[in-house]
Amino acid sequence: MRWRKRGLVYVPSGNLWWARSYATMPTAGWAEDGALRIYFAALDEHLRGRIGYVDVDPWEPSRILREGAEPVLDLGAPGLFDDSGVNPSCVVEVDGRKYLYYVGWQRCERVPYMIFAGLAVAAEGDRFEKLQQVPVLDRTSGEPFLRSAISVLREGGSFKAWYVSGLGWEEMSGKQYPTYTIRYAESVDGIHWQSRSEPCLALARDEFGFGRPWVLREKDRYCLWYSIRSRSAPYRIGYAESHDGIHWLRKDDEVGIERSGEGWDSEMICYPCVLDVAGKRYMFYNGNQHGATGFGYAVLEN
Repeated sequence: MRWRKRGLVYVPSGNLWWARSYATMPTAGWAEDGALRIYFAALDEHLRGRIGYVDVDPWEPSRILREGAEPVLDLGAPGLFDDSGVNPSCVVEVDGRKYLYYVGWQRCERVPYMIFAGLAVAAEGDRFEKLQQVPVLDRTSGEPFLRSAISVLREGGSFKAWYVSGLGWEEMSGKQYPTYTIRYAESVDGIHWQSRSEPCLALARDEFGFGRPWVLREKDRYCLWYSIRSRSAPYRIGYAESHDGIHWLRKDDEVGIERSGEGWDSEMICYPCVLDVAGKRYMFYNGNQHGATGFGYAVLEN
């Protein structure tokens, strides 16, 4: 597997009130006119996050067709799990409606933040309405720290999901960082989930987190892209395969994409979103500072 980078797609100009900076966690969907819609989260002047989009040409994703003037999903009311911001996670078509699974985050005192997965449903126009004020992946006795960044596939009459699951918090260089892995869950309605306790992947000695999973189904296997966070190096993208979606074999050396020598993605690459369009496979991803420099894309070479 080898990806050919095609460059930066989008970074906010700073002119929109809700998008002064950042374009993090690119998440692909479709507009009604057939444009490829890339949802992302941006920060306002108070560093609060909202979800917006740009529509791009499916044949040439570097060509932006339009930019959403207003966010499609706002942050929650004070005190809710998403009162500091919302980030897109994945979009799934369910009975003619779009389900937008999102990351809701809330700033804290003893640790920087808490994050849990929420769900919004397509409403009038381009906007989404939150299904409920509480997470669809909330705390449990076995997962009390964080449960979010969900990647969902609908297969037959059920839903399958892979998500980031917190293991705890650890102090590094005077700051608190979460330790986290990826877990698997199933649902009959996409709202109520049953999770497996066993992690999908095991952390290596220097690693402390696996971020934003993205899963595609091939004929004979599941393919997983994810972000690897370690103590000795910034985020990089990893890859794994599975025959059942539960037990995974890491193949990070086959991922076929690395940091650039210079430019917007020279310090880190993270938060991949992979999809097939007209016989091509695209990867949208973030670069330096988790999206401060925007997002770009790459094309898989056959």
